[in-house]
Amino acid sequence: MQAHRLRDMEQQHPLLEGRGGGGLPGEATRVWFIQDGCGMICASVTWFLVLYADFVVTFVMLLPSKSSFFSVSNGVMFNTLAVLALASHLRTMLTDPGAVPKGNATKEYMDRLQLKPGEVIYKCSKCCSIKPDRAHHCSICRRCIRKMDHHCPWVNNCVGENNQRYFVLFTMYVAMISAHALVLCGIQFFTCVRVQWSECSDFSPPVTIILMIFLCMEAILFLTFTAVMFGTQIHSICDDETEIERLKAERPTWERRVRWEGMKSVFGGQPSLLWINPFAGLRLRRFLSTRIHRTGPELSV
Repeated sequence: MQAHRLRDMEQQHPLLEGRGGGGLPGEATRVWFIQDGCGMICASVTWFLVLYADFVVTFVMLLPSKSSFFSVSNGVMFNTLAVLALASHLRTMLTDPGAVPKGNATKEYMDRLQLKPGEVIYKCSKCCSIKPDRAHHCSICRRCIRKMDHHCPWVNNCVGENNQRYFVLFTMYVAMISAHALVLCGIQFFTCVRVQWSECSDFSPPVTIILMIFLCMEAILFLTFTAVMFGTQIHSICDDETEIERLKAERPTWERRVRWEGMKSVFGGQPSLLWINPFAGLRLRRFLSTRIHRTGPELSV
């Protein structure tokens, strides 16, 4: 099989189209989990740091405050953003990013494509699958991923066609809670300077200072990283070009969407509150009733 891809390959062959067109039934919505040690550690650290920030903000800064309005309003806002950030992280980690079925380069599958004489497609030699246009092989997932942008260890998954929306929401909400935590740290510091440190927190002054210092360092690092990543993702969506395609300087063999069409393609439909809702489309009953089994480096249903 020749190592060249036709520009109109996806249009001529619906079986190779995105969002599960070339995959197994329900592949785009199945439960997905990558069994990578580094990724699982990074994902756990992410959850720990978010929960640590929530602990410091709630129990060190807000509950000891003498202003009930300040405590309740900021507590509701911070915890809501934290829940949305963790939900976005879970959706990114547990959503199939657009994996091409492994080992589908068989004679039976080739016959289903109904190739025309002289027509060629690309076969991935690493996972023995028919590789659609704009798909790239991930050495960690050991699969070809449609519109793969990059593999992120912090979400223990690739960012691809089916979960890019959740990754963008994750970076946005983490950046927001990081900025919120920095503001609250500044307010807490000036409040404690005006009065005795022992009066502005239920913890001892040394413990309070140490917890706040660690939170400030975490918030600065997270805010810088996620804000840059959020901007990069939005830029890639608007340009209809993944990070891998940009780094490899690949010439576009696809018709690029205009900026607004690219946003609607990733976030789904017309602009609405559903765009920023990581719970949209989640079928909890179906998720709980599925049986998870082992399929190589990932767990799926």
